[in-house]
Amino acid sequence: MLTATPNFFVSLLLISSLFCPTLLAKSSHPISDSEVRKNKIQCYADIDGGLWGWSCKSSAIARENCALRCLSPACYELIYESDPLEEGEKDLIRSQEYKYCMHKSSLGESLEGVKVRNITQTKKKNREMALLSGGTPWSKLVAPPIFHRSHAPRTFLFFKRRRFSVSALSEQPPVRVRFAPSPTGNLHVGGARTALFNYLFARSKGGKFVLRIEDTDLERSTRESEEAMLKDLSWLGLDWDEGPGVGGDYGPYRQSERNSLYKQHAENLHQSGHVYRCFCSNEDLEKMKEDAKLKQLPPVYTGKWANARDEEVEEELAKGTPYTYRFRVPKGSLKINDLIRGEVSWNLDTLGDFVIMRSNGQPVYNFCVTVDDATMAISHVIRAEEHLPNTLRQALIYKALGFPMPYFAHVSLILAPDRSKLSKRHGATSVGQFREMGYQPEAMVNYLALLGWGDGTENEFFTLDQLVEKFTIERVNKSGAIFDSTKLRWMNGQHLRVRLSEELTKLIGEYWKTSGILTVSSGPFIDEAVQLLKDGIDLINDADKALANLLSYPLHSTLQSDEAEPLLQDNLSGFAASLLAAYDSGDLVAALEEGHAGWQKWVKGFGKSLKRKGKSLFMPLRVLLTGKVHGPDMGASVVLLYKAGTSDVVAPEAGFVTLDERFKMLRQINWETLSNDQPVKETAAPV
Repeated sequence: MLTATPNFFVSLLLISSLFCPTLLAKSSHPISDSEVRKNKIQCYADIDGGLWGWSCKSSAIARENCALRCLSPACYELIYESDPLEEGEKDLIRSQEYKYCMHKSSLGESLEGVKVRNITQTKKKNREMALLSGGTPWSKLVAPPIFHRSHAPRTFLFFKRRRFSVSALSEQPPVRVRFAPSPTGNLHVGGARTALFNYLFARSKGGKFVLRIEDTDLERSTRESEEAMLKDLSWLGLDWDEGPGVGGDYGPYRQSERNSLYKQHAENLHQSGHVYRCFCSNEDLEKMKEDAKLKQLPPVYTGKWANARDEEVEEELAKGTPYTYRFRVPKGSLKINDLIRGEVSWNLDTLGDFVIMRSNGQPVYNFCVTVDDATMAISHVIRAEEHLPNTLRQALIYKALGFPMPYFAHVSLILAPDRSKLSKRHGATSVGQFREMGYQPEAMVNYLALLGWGDGTENEFFTLDQLVEKFTIERVNKSGAIFDSTKLRWMNGQHLRVRLSEELTKLIGEYWKTSGILTVSSGPFIDEAVQLLKDGIDLINDADKALANLLSYPLHSTLQSDEAEPLLQDNLSGFAASLLAAYDSGDLVAALEEGHAGWQKWVKGFGKSLKRKGKSLFMPLRVLLTGKVHGPDMGASVVLLYKAGTSDVVAPEAGFVTLDERFKMLRQINWETLSNDQPVKETAAPV
């Protein structure tokens, strides 16, 4: 229980009077405008009690309480007098009225990050403070009626927005990010990277990843494009917490279903004077542009209807003249602190009043986005730098609507090797195209993350979970990122080969059967073929080419190549005769039936019989048995070719040349002439 002496009262009054020059003024006698300006008073009539003025300085919580009580008794009542336990804290916090009041309580950017729940959790403290300051008989001698609930209307006037520090309430609001594609085409790799950065940021902060469909372009937006985008995002593993197919507390999540919300906020801006009706025709606007061009001025709206008289507006409305809603752009400049680019500022004089609602009643992109981000409580907007000009308009709309501003982070564009903007003329650019080409989602995610971000080490291989763990927005680069398709292919191969052996075998085996080169998708042949060929497979689609190359026998063209010339000079014809004899005797076939061990034993004895070893033994063997100078492990290749001819797993359409057929062709070679007309079957038929 607080006790006080007369000296204590005097001290409090003196302290309070220092805080507010009109401390002892009675709220029943409004202060004149000149007196307000002279004394730099922040609040019109309510901060006028000695202990109340003193309490406003006592703590950050008290200052926030004081400012809000001065600014809006209705908001004070909603935040500090409502009981979240009775009304349901979740519902209360999500209400638009609550969010508006929370913004009004901020009195500037320094409080815009206050977490709503922090306020609700400090109600008990604030109520105790109110009781202390205004609830005791002695304090009521000087305390104003601000602590006594009253529903009488009051007028409040501000000439200077006070910036309060809220270090006591410094916890940031819950992280909520969004990816908002327009369903007018395929998901571009640039859009996929934006979605990925949003996803990584949300997951790394324990926040929410929201998917919103911006389909206000009714002519170009299609449900097919939307479904394709959702499929691509799911394929990449970027699962959203709220959005189409998932739902959420801030829906609907398609702009086409939110028109009533846009109209409501447009009317609010009209009522507050931030927007006005513009009856200019297209011809009027074109003339303004031409005049500005002649005068070498920016082609901005001249503000013809910005200050029209009510009579003029009513006259046009009576005639049924179509009109748009234009936003009234203030004078001066505007700046934001971009999380990637630092401080970004604009001169508002170059902007001109812009349209937020078209004459057909449809909202304009920038207005929709602002309303959506604000009403969905988006805390961070991470998007491509091409949206930076939109940020200016959206920031103005935020301020006019009274919503707290999110943090902005604008990511650099993805560039082609020639440093132009990546487009279709540079090849595949959509996620769907890369999926059809055989790229793996893990590789796409890994590569896209490295386009403008790195963890500060030389490491380039990351799983999605590792990216979530390491990602920070501070390490996102603001310079353009070059899209290198060769590196993407290499990275895809890395991700393929780190898969579990069984998983990779299943993946490639199913692809071989689906493509028609094999009649089965699993079994011993598949197992050995995958292990033999996997190092040469960067894409799943490469698997067909790798197997078809193994099954082919281009001996004739190989013997006529420059690489074969040293072999021919080293008595390749005599070597071929010895190999034919080994095949005819059955020794080679018997060895191949025993598998790799049998092959190793046979080739060792064969080399001894010819007094050859190393390259002089294995190079001619490779050419004569596989028809190629280079390739995967020769012994494993020959054993696999033997199994392909005896297991009936190769489809007839594959163009497989069996060992029997290879030795028949070998017998027909005229080593003296090696004629170009020699009828040798060389390659597997196209699959």
